[in-house]
Amino acid sequence: MKISRLGEAPDYRFSLANERTFLAWIRTSLGFLAAGVGLDQLAPDFATPVIRELLVLLLCLFAGGLAIYGYLRWLRNEKAMRLKEDLPYTHSLLIISVILMIVAVIVMGLVLYAG
Repeated sequence: MKISRLGEAPDYRFSLANERTFLAWIRTSLGFLAAGVGLDQLAPDFATPVIRELLVLLLCLFAGGLAIYGYLRWLRNEKAMRLKEDLPYTHSLLIISVILMIVAVIVMGLVLYAG
C-alpha cells in the first residue's frame, strides 16, 4: 500500500520536518561511509591491516544500518501522523549511541597505541 493513500495527509510542516529528519540520518550515514573510505584510503599506517580493515568494515556497516534505520523511522513516523496516532518511541537511539561509543573507544585506543 502506498503511504500517500494511508489515512489523511498531515499538516505539510510536520511531513517536511519528518523528511528533514530523514535527510539528517542520511547525511550522518554518508559521514560514516566517508570516514570508512577515508580511513581505508588515506591512513594505511593507522593500525595493523587487520584492525584497520575491521574498523573500516564496522564504519561502513554502521553507515548502511543508519541509512536503513533512517528510512524505517521516517516511514513509522509518517504512518503515525497519517493515522493520527502517537509517534512511536524507540530504544534504537540508545543502541546507536552505544555502538558509536564503542567505535570511538576503539579508535582512541588505536591512536594511543600507535603514538
